[in-house]
Amino acid sequence: MADPPSTSAQEPDRRRPAPPAFAAPVRTFSSSLPPGTTPAPLQPFRQYSGPQEAQGPPIVVARSDSFGSPTETQESSNSGNPNASVREKPVPEQQLDKESQQRFAVSNGRPGFMIPGATSAGSPAQIPMGAPPVNLYSSPQFSASSTQFSAPPAQFTSPLRPIPSFTPAAAPSPVAFSEIPLAGATPPRRAENLNSYPPTVDQPLYNTLAEDDFDASGHAASSSFVQFSAQTLLKDKKLVNTASLGFGALVSAGAEVTPSPPFLRREGNRCQNCGAYVNLFSVIDPSFGEWRCVFCDKLNSSDGDYRSASSENVRNWPELVSSVVDYLDAGARRPDGLMSVTDSAVAAPVIILIDECLDEAHLQHLQSSLHSFLDSLSQTTRIGIITFGKTVSVYDLSEMGLAAADVFPGDSSPSQELLKMLIYGTGVYIAPIHACLAVAQNIVSSLRPYRGDFPEVARDRCLGTAVEIALILIQGPAAGTPRSNAKKLGGSKRIIACIGGPCTFGVGSLPYSDTHPNYAYLEKKAVKQMEHLGHEARGLDTSVDLLCAGTCPVRIRALQPLVKASGGVLVLHDDFGEIFGVNMQRAVRRATGFRGVLEVRCPNEVAVTRIIGPGEEADLDPSDFPKDNATAVELLSVENCQGLALNMELTENITGDFAYFQFVARYTNTYHIQVTRVITVRLPTTASPSTYLQSFDDEVAAVLIAKKTVLLAEKASDLADARASIDERVKDIALKFGKQMPKAKVWRFPKELPKLPELLFHFRRGPLLGNIVGHEDERAVYRSIFLQASLDLALRMLAPRLLMHREGGTFQELPAYDLAMQSGTSLVMDHGSDLFIWTGLDVAANEALSAASSAACRTLANELTESRFPSPRMLAFKEASSQSRYLKSRLIPAHKDPPYEQEARFPQLRTLRPDQRARLKSSLLPTDDPSFCEWMRSLKLVPPEPSCQVIPPL
Repeated sequence: MADPPSTSAQEPDRRRPAPPAFAAPVRTFSSSLPPGTTPAPLQPFRQYSGPQEAQGPPIVVARSDSFGSPTETQESSNSGNPNASVREKPVPEQQLDKESQQRFAVSNGRPGFMIPGATSAGSPAQIPMGAPPVNLYSSPQFSASSTQFSAPPAQFTSPLRPIPSFTPAAAPSPVAFSEIPLAGATPPRRAENLNSYPPTVDQPLYNTLAEDDFDASGHAASSSFVQFSAQTLLKDKKLVNTASLGFGALVSAGAEVTPSPPFLRREGNRCQNCGAYVNLFSVIDPSFGEWRCVFCDKLNSSDGDYRSASSENVRNWPELVSSVVDYLDAGARRPDGLMSVTDSAVAAPVIILIDECLDEAHLQHLQSSLHSFLDSLSQTTRIGIITFGKTVSVYDLSEMGLAAADVFPGDSSPSQELLKMLIYGTGVYIAPIHACLAVAQNIVSSLRPYRGDFPEVARDRCLGTAVEIALILIQGPAAGTPRSNAKKLGGSKRIIACIGGPCTFGVGSLPYSDTHPNYAYLEKKAVKQMEHLGHEARGLDTSVDLLCAGTCPVRIRALQPLVKASGGVLVLHDDFGEIFGVNMQRAVRRATGFRGVLEVRCPNEVAVTRIIGPGEEADLDPSDFPKDNATAVELLSVENCQGLALNMELTENITGDFAYFQFVARYTNTYHIQVTRVITVRLPTTASPSTYLQSFDDEVAAVLIAKKTVLLAEKASDLADARASIDERVKDIALKFGKQMPKAKVWRFPKELPKLPELLFHFRRGPLLGNIVGHEDERAVYRSIFLQASLDLALRMLAPRLLMHREGGTFQELPAYDLAMQSGTSLVMDHGSDLFIWTGLDVAANEALSAASSAACRTLANELTESRFPSPRMLAFKEASSQSRYLKSRLIPAHKDPPYEQEARFPQLRTLRPDQRARLKSSLLPTDDPSFCEWMRSLKLVPPEPSCQVIPPL
């Protein structure tokens, strides 16, 4: 979009009529002077902090064109036209020295301006980027003696991360990859003539990895990204497709592991028939450099890559040794093939949306969290600040000493004239934190609480309009061009909204009350508008995170489409305090890939029937490979804590000894490098149902079952049916795979699945399906996070993890039973989105013991959740307090079981004296909730035996 012509040099036309309402944004100022400072009286100017200021005397204003140059002056009154287009003229007494004051031009891109603290124009600063990139068209060389690549920093470290370094092809020292130590031999360079290597006719086809090496290398690498419910696949179609147990996998394509997978800056060899990548299970012919695909059995050429005089040399190619390989292609996004860390950070702005309708107590907590958030940002991070209520205020980050904002109407989308004023005006709405930190802190300090009389749920909030304006700021001058032609700079751009109530005004708004006669229609309309906004944000590689707090319902049903379509998250908090601030920081710092696609290739006998998680169905181009039957999923985002659940079935009986699966994730990472992550897994097959059950992973199977059940239970009325389906599922597993007890109509649950029934019992009585969480908004957010969570987070949300503090700083992991609530102990419970620290009365009575135990428990709690997003709510309380119900409601009431069953399932009881056991029994109140053993007996089943575990000292 071309800049409009300037009119600053023309004579102003004083006969021009007054502008209509909201013809231009209203610029507002609020003082940020220290408390107790009395400013000099200013006449005839007037300062005010928002559009709700009381009426005052006439003021002199200057109307600005699209460049902000004054073209006419007129007298205006706040009472005459409150929506008139006005822009206050700076007070001469408060103006800084123009010769010493540096000017801003960050978001508008105008030449001749400098950013305070920025380097002067010229050659950019040198950033250590490692060795030069390797030649794309030469085979890499590897050696066991080379230094290994270091993995990217953990999730919540500094966002300034070095990108991988590459060794040039001409360098004499070879490059090593970081996953598996390689043999000492190095493969020869690729020759220009494919016939330069003498053929060895006596060398047969061979597999590059021995059978004994499979568990030691290939499986260990792929298990960080893909977890199957069974490590051995049953050949019988009927038993594998048993609906109650099922077969599937959990895929976390964006998992961050140490050491990182080997990364190669070249394209991988693919089968010309089915499109599968070469892998460690492919059969190689080193004489001619050909390899055979394990999926379609086609012989493919490697263009001389794998042509070698020795079989040991071929083993040094990473893709033939490791089950996980990353192929990097930086040239497609950058002409020079690389992107500096500074450019990546500067190109990805963060827009903060702040609710103006907060009470004073909530606003004070939010201001404290925002100050900490701004201080934690990297110096190169670009930020913008927008507040929304009945209007949208876009703050100018170039105004020193004043909190100045351009105000837009919130009842509808901004017009084209307002867009021009926003994009080409003189205001600086996005700036790096090193240049505007003081201004941003002043803006946060100038926020004022809500002054009206309406309750929280009835206050006007134009969240949808604020998101639209934020997207316009991110898109910049390309806002008027077609989306396909808009230049997309940066990745992981974020909009973080701090919300205290529902959207009740403007785009995506809902009525104040759900008893409105047209509420169902208006809700459907709001869902469509929010979903459209989410797709617009994803088109700009921007994710929208909604962080809600307070006791006011926010109408999750209307907000979730915005978050889901953009690839963001929606989190509820009790208040705007510490955990809210931590989640803001982690939302910005978490590494996120965008424009991702996942391809899943299975054997011909296996089909993917359902995919659950943050993705949408995608189509592959059939012209690339004629027999490519892969299942494709478009990933909304690629993050460490996110994962997909894949349900699979057999279409026919398996005849081979192995089943091969390949998962290919393509995405663009934070540094604008296109990554193709290839994960290949081989599962042995068996005809024995007992062997099949012994290879089952109870935790993966429970998560797959739970995600499928939660997906079908969308409404509160479906929860009872979902709990009943869990009962029927457990009974069906026992009938098909268990054994009937002699002389009784009772079935013993399969001993090969010892943890599965207890995990499902926690699932049916926990927050996902139970009555622990009261409000429907909380249940909806909990289910949404669970459906897109990776295995670790999903497992903790499914069943709590209970740890008891012991002397010496160790923790013992115990079953989540109420028998652990002993007065002489301290407990830590990790339940995914909640973490509780419980202290017994005897421990609390000893001051020294209580301090040591509390410190150890908090240290463990921080270690358990340091890489988790969203950060869980953390509560610490003592025995017999009212908050103890949070812990007790999540524990199985095992005190109702007979003593022999208690000792069998909770061996720690044997260490208690009789008086301690009597005291424990008297402290546990009766309840109507059944214990795990009672539930199993009600289903006419005998439960399997559990196990406990001790965690080493911290």
